[in-house]
Amino acid sequence: MAAGDSGELAGRIAIVTGGATGIGRAITELFSEQGARVVIADIDGEHGEALAAELGERVCYRPTDVGDRADLDALFAFVDSQFGAVDVLVNNAAITGAFSARFLDDDMADFERVMQVNLAGLMYASQQAARRMRDRGGGSIVNLASIAALNPGYAIASYRAAKAGVINFTRSLAIDLGEYGIRVNAIAPGSIPTSMGRVSTEGLNEDQAAAMQAELDEAWLISQPIKRRGTPRDVAQAALFFAGERSAYVTGQVLAVDGGGSAGEAINRTALLARVRAKYFPGEGEEGA
Repeated sequence: MAAGDSGELAGRIAIVTGGATGIGRAITELFSEQGARVVIADIDGEHGEALAAELGERVCYRPTDVGDRADLDALFAFVDSQFGAVDVLVNNAAITGAFSARFLDDDMADFERVMQVNLAGLMYASQQAARRMRDRGGGSIVNLASIAALNPGYAIASYRAAKAGVINFTRSLAIDLGEYGIRVNAIAPGSIPTSMGRVSTEGLNEDQAAAMQAELDEAWLISQPIKRRGTPRDVAQAALFFAGERSAYVTGQVLAVDGGGSAGEAINRTALLARVRAKYFPGEGEEGA
């Protein structure tokens, strides 16, 4: 859909960090469809420039490493010079760091970089945007957290810690900025296949790769009621809700976009236990199995 002068975000100026690929790309596309002028702030120049060219004059690309304060200063100076305002900031850029299945095997080599990009950079960008939103009379900050911040578990300890910090910061900032008409909310995506979380299939043929992906999908879906993987567009719809007027009376909230995975235990353990008992006590405990 081509961008126009109508839509839920018509006339708004939006910054989307990490907006060149994955979830960020979907947010950029949807915001553009809904009439916003969007600045893609990303280190990926190839995809950022290509997306801006594809979406047209309402979208532009600005090379930005959100872990670098000088880059963020340059980003907001650019927005000031080009648009004179910012109405929506989506803090989407993030990295996972090296993957270790167990914390005792994690050498913590990526800890500082993960914290700098995922938390410190997000905080600094929020401060810069909020100062401008205050002068403008309000705005919306949307932070991308993660289901990993809501559900404690194995692996990626630095990532989990940073994203948990994002949730606390979101709520604290919502309290701090409410008097200025600035709303701050967070999204916690769950099973969303993107390049950041995709398992490599290098070395496998097409059939092997498809079979492995099917098994991975089954492993993901066992813990959620909605039996499909999410899409970046699913998350973008939540970002649109928080960015626009539909959420005008909503702040300090965390919305899990995870197919219900964080709602509670999605495995019917009672039925599984009943089946086990039925093996040894035929005719008993089969109801509900």
